[in-house]
Amino acid sequence: MTEENKDLNLFAKKVWITAGIIALLVILIFILKAAFNVLLMIFAGSLISIFFHGLADLVERKTKWKRAVSMTVGVLFTFLLIGSMFYLMGAKISQQASEMSKEIPGLVDTAESKLRESTMGRKILYYFAGNNSQKLMNSFQQIFRTSFGVVGDLYIILFIGLFFTVNPSMYKEGIVKLMPRPAKQGARRVMNRISGTLKGWLKGAMLAMFIIAIFTFIGLKIVDLPMALALAVMAGLLNFIPNFGPLIAMIPAVLIGLTIDTNTGLIVAAMYVGIQAIESNVVTPMVQNAIIKIPPAMIIISQVLIGTLTGGLGIILATPLLALVIVIVDELYVKNQEEGVTPPSK
Repeated sequence: MTEENKDLNLFAKKVWITAGIIALLVILIFILKAAFNVLLMIFAGSLISIFFHGLADLVERKTKWKRAVSMTVGVLFTFLLIGSMFYLMGAKISQQASEMSKEIPGLVDTAESKLRESTMGRKILYYFAGNNSQKLMNSFQQIFRTSFGVVGDLYIILFIGLFFTVNPSMYKEGIVKLMPRPAKQGARRVMNRISGTLKGWLKGAMLAMFIIAIFTFIGLKIVDLPMALALAVMAGLLNFIPNFGPLIAMIPAVLIGLTIDTNTGLIVAAMYVGIQAIESNVVTPMVQNAIIKIPPAMIIISQVLIGTLTGGLGIILATPLLALVIVIVDELYVKNQEEGVTPPSK
């Protein structure tokens, strides 16, 4: 075989190897994309476990009971509290939510007629008319589509969270065993910091949800808006999703306000914006910024990116995922960079 033929064969072999590597990477990307929803559900279950352990820490500090007893009390208290809330307010919330869903078409028609009365309103209607409206609806459907359905996802997430709660050390040590020996101690430190950060984030998020629900209910009662309880609960729950959640919660309230008159709709919109401003600038910085500072622009970017790939569950979990990534980058890269910098000589 001539030298030229050997070079051609070698070149062809390199081309096939490169093509094979690219094909494997493409297949791996598709597999990871398909499995990402499952990873998100595992992460959501981890958040539930972190919540239960945080509650058990509180019970243990206050009562000095054993860890197992404190954990049992925390879990039972959570389920009893949720069950009591559904028993006391569930029927009224369900009734108001049912009324709201039936009245949405009429509310939209009323809001449309109100908007036609002004130049700005007509411009808004023009933007949402025809193909633009269909594109918007398709976008919302894509965002809020999940892998196995909402009920199935919640069922899986809850049981994953309970399993993680019962024996978290087994799963932590399983991850540590996968690490090289020199990295085991660092892996434990990173996981402990992630756990503390997410625990603090959950405290802040739940406090903000409660404050938003209470303030919204009081404000809606002051303006005497119908279905105040259902709207307040919706506002509190959706506040778990930064940026987009409060906007989604405001839409039905403003539509109901517009059925009364335009001024009421504007007052309701201003009230929602004001409550959200207080929460964003007072409550969240006080509770969360002491634990981890998350740039607001990064939250929006992560929500859009993860939401586009995975749907509603990705948008809901985008903020804690971003907090997790920030901690990992800080521990594995930033600190190493800072430790490697020698101070300038005097």
